[in-house]
Amino acid sequence: MNHDSSGTCALDTDLPPISCDPVTLDVLELRALTDVLFLRLQELEEGTAAYSYVRNTLVELNMSLVRTAAQRFTHRPEPLEDMLQVGVVGLIKAINGFDPGRGVEFVTYAMPTVTGEIKRFFRDTSWSVHVPRRLQELRLHLAKSSEALEQELGREPTTAELAARLDVTEEEVREGRIAADAYTAGTLAAPVGDEDEDGGPLQRRLGVIDTDLENVVDLTALRQILPELSEAERRLLKLRFVDDLTQAQIGERIGCSQMHVSRLLSRILAGLRRGF
Repeated sequence: MNHDSSGTCALDTDLPPISCDPVTLDVLELRALTDVLFLRLQELEEGTAAYSYVRNTLVELNMSLVRTAAQRFTHRPEPLEDMLQVGVVGLIKAINGFDPGRGVEFVTYAMPTVTGEIKRFFRDTSWSVHVPRRLQELRLHLAKSSEALEQELGREPTTAELAARLDVTEEEVREGRIAADAYTAGTLAAPVGDEDEDGGPLQRRLGVIDTDLENVVDLTALRQILPELSEAERRLLKLRFVDDLTQAQIGERIGCSQMHVSRLLSRILAGLRRGF
């Protein structure tokens, strides 16, 4: 891969230079360049300067995925900059694990990886003091075992009974209980911002589907298949869904009946669904 003075990069001599600035790329160009970079990455030996350069370029090109994922958690107290840094780690993991030969879009593969990395960051930073991973896991086991034993015994279990159930020492049980005191979980009843604006407590906001993330994938797919339509078909879609004209108004505009417009739209939309 070579850079020229205009800020473009060429991956091969028979490929035209493409702008490497993500801001100047549309969705189709970004996807095409990402695909080319992944193919190039497969040809390079991991650990070499060329491999690192191509991978870093992939990170820069796909930073919008990290920003999209981080925006889902802006209600959290953690700084956005920290979430972005953690999201980059997830993006690098996604790049390392992505196999372009499987026919899956990179954005579809990477988004869950980036989001999962940010969620793990929240789990690790929800402790008011640093607690070893062993004690963090023990706290979870203690909570589950305590609830199970309490139902079985009809009373709160003793330290000895918990130790026997978990096959640990009583001292470890006491350590686990101390670790639980260091854990700070946010309350669902805590208000988030101005209640008049967002509906009040966090519990009212849980379970809401983030349609923006779905739109990222859908719009990317749509941008790929729209160029396959004829100019007349694209014009018909624009009149109906952009200009918001009725079928009768479209018929008057293009000189045909409302029924014919309906049939044309049905055929075009069926083709788009197959493309999706």
